[in-house]
Amino acid sequence: MIGLYLEEIEIGRVVELGNHHFTKDAILAFARQYDPQPFHLDEEAAAKGPFGRLSASGWHTASAWMKRYVATNQAAEAEMRAEGREPAPLGPSPGFTNLRWLKPVCPGDTITYRTSVTGKRELNSRPGWGLVFSLNEGFNQSGDLVFSFEGKVLTPLRPS
Repeated sequence: MIGLYLEEIEIGRVVELGNHHFTKDAILAFARQYDPQPFHLDEEAAAKGPFGRLSASGWHTASAWMKRYVATNQAAEAEMRAEGREPAPLGPSPGFTNLRWLKPVCPGDTITYRTSVTGKRELNSRPGWGLVFSLNEGFNQSGDLVFSFEGKVLTPLRPS
């Protein structure tokens, strides 16, 4: 996470990931390719659907979170390298829980994403590695929570 080793990551730290603006064209393109449901593809069908208007796929909302997470990590790593420090490698995620799409994301919405460290621990099964736990959220331009999930990522300990 942002180029830090497990020992450097503080529980309670909040990392702002930036925002993503959802346009009608992007919502339609994503839906055509990945989630072709009527309320993601057609304004007339969407008007009769569960949200009353065209809305982004929840997976589009999640993908935008990942895009912002990756960009934030890459920027932090580049900054560390510019300072002459080698960042910790980012490990894989063993999964997530409690994925929630709380409100629809519609054309014109801008979602601001963040990740908050909720815990960490060393792994007995993988010496030299630990797990970082996080709460990941997206808020619309009105400040409403529209998306959240609890994540985990393998993170290395600082080499001896």
